[in-house]
Amino acid sequence: MQKKYILIIEDDPKIRRYLELELVHEGYKVDLAEDGKKGLELFRENNYSLILLDLMLPQTSGEDVCKSIRTESNIPIIILTAKDEIFSKITLLDLGADDYITKPFVIDELLARMRVIFRNKQAFVDKKIIKFENISLNLNTKEVLLDSIPVILTKTEYNLLHYLMVNKNLVLTRENILENVWGYDYFGDGKIIDMYIKSLRKKLDPDSKYIKTIRGFGYSLKKED
Repeated sequence: MQKKYILIIEDDPKIRRYLELELVHEGYKVDLAEDGKKGLELFRENNYSLILLDLMLPQTSGEDVCKSIRTESNIPIIILTAKDEIFSKITLLDLGADDYITKPFVIDELLARMRVIFRNKQAFVDKKIIKFENISLNLNTKEVLLDSIPVILTKTEYNLLHYLMVNKNLVLTRENILENVWGYDYFGDGKIIDMYIKSLRKKLDPDSKYIKTIRGFGYSLKKED
């Protein structure tokens, strides 16, 4: 199994070294940053599994680092806070953190919190994948696969496919599709659905094995009879 890759952004050299030794001992791969600016640079250069982030940092504050990371990624972040720092849990979560731990901390508690985050993240990812035959749709990454090969869809094509997949085997009227994909305030020509169905078929179902036209009603995603 590939090692999980942890970024530690901490200006205290003793704490930084302590965390590095403990995490490496636990089998993690580790990078270190002594200030916020370096931390952001490393974050953008590498694919980390989790970030341990001190709040009181030189160059760029921990709060700003957390907010910047959240605009670019959903990577888990655990905040490291000093006991005398006045931050409520709500404030830290509003910054985009997944959890926080107060210094001085017991390493076993930190490791346990990390394991919980990794378990929750995996459960979240697993639940966010919808499959139908050889088509896979990832709600988290918005990636669509056909026979494990990525297929590029427009936003509307993606939303239409998602609606068909979560309602598989049901007959969906044009009114159903327009309301749920284009919205209640859409007043355009309903023939736009035909255009997007044709595009989806071309990309995912050229033989129309799954995306069925139900004459007089609408469309349905289902296996061939």
